[in-house]
Parts: sequence; structure tokens; C-alpha cells
Amino acid sequence: MVYMSKFSEYQDKTVLVTGGAGCVGGNLIKRLDELGAKIVVLDNLSSSYEWNLPDLDNLNFVKGDILDDAALKRVFKEKPNLVFHLAAHFANQNSVDNPEHDLMVNGIGILKVLQYAQLADVERFVYSSSGCGVYGLDSKMPFKENDISISLHTPYQVTKLLGELYTNYFNNLYDLPIVNARFFNIFGPGEVPGKYRNVIPNFFYWSITNQALPITGDGSETRDWTYVEDIVNGLVSMGIEEEAIGEAINLGSGKDHKVIDMANKINDLTGNSEGIAYAPRRDWDAKNKLISSIEKAKEILDYKPTVSFDKGLKRTYGWFIDNWNYIEESAEF
Repeated sequence: MVYMSKFSEYQDKTVLVTGGAGCVGGNLIKRLDELGAKIVVLDNLSSSYEWNLPDLDNLNFVKGDILDDAALKRVFKEKPNLVFHLAAHFANQNSVDNPEHDLMVNGIGILKVLQYAQLADVERFVYSSSGCGVYGLDSKMPFKENDISISLHTPYQVTKLLGELYTNYFNNLYDLPIVNARFFNIFGPGEVPGKYRNVIPNFFYWSITNQALPITGDGSETRDWTYVEDIVNGLVSMGIEEEAIGEAINLGSGKDHKVIDMANKINDLTGNSEGIAYAPRRDWDAKNKLISSIEKAKEILDYKPTVSFDKGLKRTYGWFIDNWNYIEESAEF
């Protein structure tokens, strides 16, 4: 297979995935397994669940925190060749409610992981940044990688940018081969709904349980929702492409969709007749429109989103139905 030969560098490599029990991590692990890698996962399960991890013989799961040196020593003892740093204190509202913890996890946490990665002389360090975070109201649309902002609206946005500053520092001073992946509005199988989770899994949960979907705003706001399988395709390319080293690269769909259209599609899929409930916009939610430029990803990574928004929603709904007992037990609002 051409696909397998292109990524043959992963064969027999040891790959550490921090935050590997989440949506992106779980799907990335499946891909790494297909590519013949040995996988080590570090996750404290603060916003994810062990049942969401694939059952694989070549997966070593360590329940632990990126702030805990004992846990970091344990996973780096496996001598990872590559690190995908996905662990984070997640969500804008969560960071507004808990700014100090956000700084600890997204600031001190990535610094610690980078220090261990540098000492271990890893071949590649891929950091999950946020396209929705590092671009501000003064950034031009569609967002291009060289147009970041320091006029930000939440601690999460601040610390995601801080993470990029740290990875760049380690690249500049220690020649650590880093790549900054700027994600745009990921959705898909593996994301459990909850208080600080993304809108699509929460909307599916509320729609399946026959509740009106709460839109904060008038619904004309748009987002660049990107299916997790496409995100994973970009990540595995970042792990091997030499031209990606030292770069920040958007991983999005390159298209935007209205919030109201997304909500109606979910209600149609589930047969929910409760409709929509409107609420005031949140103070920090200042962006009416989000859309990424993915030209750089196409050029460097040969990145091509393949899953349409409608198809991605249908697959996500299928995952909800297949895992409803787990989801119903785990979702916390």
C-alpha cells in the first residue's frame, strides 16, 4: 500500500501520546497501531476515560499527570522516539473558571514534557496548539500561520500560545525537532460530552435525550469544524515530514458552517423535535466567524481533508449510538 509505505518510518518506533485517552488521542493511537508503532499513553483521565482507549497489545497505558515527575520518568523510561503532546487543561470556559490550573497544566505541564523530551533526544515533538486560540480579532480571515495575535480573550488562548513559545524556544536553543499543530474545532468519535466539552458532542447528547439545543448567540456564527480522522492524518504527517520541523501548521477543514445549521442537522439526525433555545453570548466569545487557511498544510504535509461535515456528523452519531451506555454513565454537566 502506498499509504503504508509513506509512513513506514513509524514501524517499530516507540511513540508517546500524552492525553491519549481523549478524542484525538484515541483516534491517533488506532492509526499508530496500523502503522506498526509501539504506543505509550500518559493520561490522568481528568477529562477522558479509559474505556475510550482502544484495546491493543502494543499499547502501554500509564495513568498519570504531566505535572508529576514520577509519571514522566516512567513513560520516558520507554525511550520514545516521537512525542505527541495532546494533554491539556481544555476549553475556554474552563480556563476562565480555573485560570491558575489552566496555567499550571498548559504552561508548567508542557515545559516539563519538553524538558524530558529534550533529555531523551526524541526525533520529533508534535504539540497540539489551537487555531481557535492563537488567532485574535485582529487576525485576517482565513487565518494564516504568520498572523497570530497577542490580543486574546481567555486564559486557554493565552496558554496555548505560551505552549508554542516554549516549543519554539526548545527548537531554537536545543535543536529539538518540534511541530506546532493548530487544531480547528475538532469533532468526531471519541469525544464524550460534558460541562466543558465541545459543542457538537454536547448537542448530540442533548438532542438524543430530547432537549432543546442551546445556542449562545443568534446562530449565524460560523466555525471551521474538522473531523478527527483528518486531524490524525495531519498529525502522522507532522511526525515524519522534515519540512514541518520548526513550523506552526493549521489543521482545519478550510470551510466554515453556521452554528444554527449544525444544530438543525443534529436534531434531524436524532429525530429531536425540541428544536433550538437561544441564550446570550458568553463574554469571552468574541469571534463571529472562524475559518482556517490550510494551504501550508497542503504544501508541507500533503494534507487533504477527506470527510465532509455531513458525513462526519453521521459517523459521530453512529459512535454515540454504539457507545451510549458508556457515554450516559460518563457525561457530567
